[in-house]
Amino acid sequence: MLVSCERERLTVPGSATRVRASMQLDFEFDGATGRTVLRASRQQAPLRVVRAFTLEDGAALVHLHNVSGGLLGGDRLELVVKVASGAAAQLTSTGATRVYRALFGYSDTVQVNCISVAENALLEYVPDPLIPFAGARLRQFTSIHLAGGAGLFWWDIVAPGREARGEVFAYERLELQTTLQACGRWIAIERVRLEPGKRRLTAPTRMGNYRYWATFYICRVGLDAKLWLEAERQLRCAAREVAQSGASLWGVSAMPAHGLVVRGLTLHGRDAIAGVRAIWQAAKRLVFGREVILPRKIN
Repeated sequence: MLVSCERERLTVPGSATRVRASMQLDFEFDGATGRTVLRASRQQAPLRVVRAFTLEDGAALVHLHNVSGGLLGGDRLELVVKVASGAAAQLTSTGATRVYRALFGYSDTVQVNCISVAENALLEYVPDPLIPFAGARLRQFTSIHLAGGAGLFWWDIVAPGREARGEVFAYERLELQTTLQACGRWIAIERVRLEPGKRRLTAPTRMGNYRYWATFYICRVGLDAKLWLEAERQLRCAAREVAQSGASLWGVSAMPAHGLVVRGLTLHGRDAIAGVRAIWQAAKRLVFGREVILPRKIN
């Protein structure tokens, strides 16, 4: 199944760009060994993958590196991932993604994710949080296509900034657009645009006292709607268990078909990470009948 990544023309006329780079990762199932392998990778600096590690269940674990240390104003980076039929891949980062201040004259930082998961394949995308520094401007576009029987765990965790330096909601603009298709049917279309200088994020109708927010998609194409309703009920119980009084809020909702979406608000980054991991563990047991294998981190 091929994925067509819509290539937006996002550079502001007359503005400067820094880096334009892309990475493509192709995962395949090796029937002889019963393992998933990284069959092909195409990389442009500063994006880097060293190798794929085999997990205990035969899935391939890949660490995504940005050797420049973060994203700068004017950077445009593209990640293309294809998981072939029957394969299983887990992607994680080697640390938090830092989005630096966009200097005058430079266009927005742009990150494009173009994802294809074929029949009966599984992709787990479980990165560390995104940290937008003061003055940062980021646009992230994610397009995910799932075939019949395909599974997906995909989360984004967004920090308020460099809290230790007092940079809380000091970024200029953060825009995240996500589209999710299953067998050609749209099951999620989402756009988040945050501009703290124009609309106060600490307002009660927005984030209130909370500082971190998380979005987590859980999918397996083809499961009966009644099973998703039961999974929604059980994951709500799991969400209540990880929620701490006054420190975090979690909610779970069924999508039109084939999956659930989880939302979280927390005071601290550690609670956001612990929350999505706990829900991931419960969801994988429910939806796949298997245990989560937490990614090994390397530096």
